[in-house]
Amino acid sequence: MYVLFEDAGKFFAGRLLTEADTSLQLELESGKRQKVKTANVLLRFNTPTPDVVLAQAQPLTEAIDLDFAWEVLGDDEFSFVEFAKEYFSADASLTEQVAALQCLHNAPQYFRRAGKGRYKKMPADILRLALAAIEKKKELEQRIATWSHQLVSGQCPPEVAEQLYRILFKPDKNTPAYKAVVMAAKASGLPVLRLLQQAQAIPSSFQFHWQRFVLENFPGGTGFAQLPPAQIPSLPEGDVAVFSIDDSATTEIDDAFSVRGLGSGTVTLGIHIAAPSLALKPGDAVDQLARARMSTVYMPGYKITMLPEHLVSQFSLDEGKSCPALSLYLTLDESDLSIKESQTRIERVAVQANLRHDQLESWATEETLCASHWDSSTLPAALKTVVPAHLAFLYRLARHLHAKRIQARGRPEMNNRADYTFKLDNAPGVEPTGQERVTITTRERGSPLDLLVAEAMILANQTWGQWLADVGVPGIYRSQAGLGKGIKVRMGNRPLPHAGMGVSCYAWCTSPLRRYVDLVNQWQLVACVQNGTTAALVAPFKPKDAMLFGVISAFEDAYAAYQAVQRQMETYWTLRYLTQEGLTEFDATVIREQLARADKLPLVLELAGGLSAPLGQRVRLKLGAINELTLVASATVAERLETSSDGVFADTLEDDSETLPQGQGLTIAIDSAMEEDANSSEDVVKGKAESAMMSPTALI
Repeated sequence: MYVLFEDAGKFFAGRLLTEADTSLQLELESGKRQKVKTANVLLRFNTPTPDVVLAQAQPLTEAIDLDFAWEVLGDDEFSFVEFAKEYFSADASLTEQVAALQCLHNAPQYFRRAGKGRYKKMPADILRLALAAIEKKKELEQRIATWSHQLVSGQCPPEVAEQLYRILFKPDKNTPAYKAVVMAAKASGLPVLRLLQQAQAIPSSFQFHWQRFVLENFPGGTGFAQLPPAQIPSLPEGDVAVFSIDDSATTEIDDAFSVRGLGSGTVTLGIHIAAPSLALKPGDAVDQLARARMSTVYMPGYKITMLPEHLVSQFSLDEGKSCPALSLYLTLDESDLSIKESQTRIERVAVQANLRHDQLESWATEETLCASHWDSSTLPAALKTVVPAHLAFLYRLARHLHAKRIQARGRPEMNNRADYTFKLDNAPGVEPTGQERVTITTRERGSPLDLLVAEAMILANQTWGQWLADVGVPGIYRSQAGLGKGIKVRMGNRPLPHAGMGVSCYAWCTSPLRRYVDLVNQWQLVACVQNGTTAALVAPFKPKDAMLFGVISAFEDAYAAYQAVQRQMETYWTLRYLTQEGLTEFDATVIREQLARADKLPLVLELAGGLSAPLGQRVRLKLGAINELTLVASATVAERLETSSDGVFADTLEDDSETLPQGQGLTIAIDSAMEEDANSSEDVVKGKAESAMMSPTALI
């Protein structure tokens, strides 16, 4: 005898072995023996076998008219046997009873379960909704199948194109568009990116990289909500006229200088930092925006500011304005440049001039800045409002401070590579499309103006960091335990030495308009100015404050992501430049096995062809294929050139820790079985992260 029974909402059949009062011992088709409660038994039969019964019942099940059955059945509960007798005949066969059971079980929208083998028909309104939902699901599945077929055949449906980047990087896996892409990838056997490229779904490599970054780091968009202007408190006017030194593209001017007392034997140097902390408070609406971003994001032709533009313009030290500032005044002996006294004030300062590198660098050479007299007729127009002697004094001080730091470091800093400036022909503030014309210009590191600004900022950051420690107010510091390989710069709340910079402690304080860490430290410094030795009691952040540690962790994550996108975008525009200028050959230097760095472009390439060349060998490369999506370009050696001297190349190698290809692939957020990775070659250009060998301008 065979028994059909229900277990956990599913139907099984087995051969009866033994039977007790309340249970049966059955042998299933698989050979497994199972104990079944008598109450779970639905049918008993001798012939035919269960597999034959199920095969014979299947066509009957499919032929049952559910709408008709629902109409003729009453509102009371009924068993599947009663349904079979009502639908088929009073003498319903075993096969018909099994067909009735399968039909009822497979149509929960028509009949709900009311017990073992018992059912009750659904109310009309619920049935209507259920059928509408089923029809909608069928239509959706058909739409997904249609879109999938279009993708496989090389066409991208508009519905997929509209959601393309979200599908790739931040998908909702329940959306039809996502399911269509997954279905198409499975059907075609192609990796997702290749499938989408064949369907011409990715119109722009630039947008691919840009949208990936935005979706991962700015899921709510890069714009700001409407916020009122900040309320700036009344401040005393400082009796100094200050000037800043930046490149021409800088709009967030957060540092400036003043010099007084030249020729008197005692000089007062003023380092003036924009003070948004005077109007912003921890936890307010603007602070929450800044904390979410942590830093301004820079890339060729565009930037995403940490603070709304109207607030940046309120506090930026722009020429012709009287601006709130946190001012560090250092009293120095003019002869030996020793610091006699330091004082910090909160005030307004009159900005006399915004000097620009490109306007001054041809004049501001080491020879010129070391002179004692200057021909007024040869002075750049930008120096009509700034005394050249002030720049000369700042440069003299910078050389003095730099020499002291190098002595503390125990080895010189390496400034043997160029910085590169990217300029696009897009309008200022307009997001690039990726099709703009790009100009790449070279600027040697360690110019006199670079040194002048860098050393002044390092001095301010060291002085203010030490002051916070002396007063007992916590701050956010950067430290490095040594100069050995692999010893990285760390962030924390303890004033530890920074071996890479040769200073006893270092706290970022000089860029509060573009770095959240600097804004936090400025809040702490303002508390010190206003409250002196009792500042620790009223400072916004207390020792061992969990929020302070949270800021450190979040900043490091955001800053790393922002540096990565800067490198990616600079690599993208460098590859665009190669295509734009029609460059097929260029000179490079072998920096590692199978890797060479272009001499006049910010690009590291992997060499094809198994070149065996010593490190430092200069070569002429023949450019191969360029893939702007994976940011990879291939190259082969066309010619060996004169080899660099060992000493020069040794310096170059020391600074390669972040300029070599990092091996980061293009991983998309689609089913892991379909992810496509491709190694990309990147070169860090103007990276902001500190390391022991970086130039002073990258350390401020």
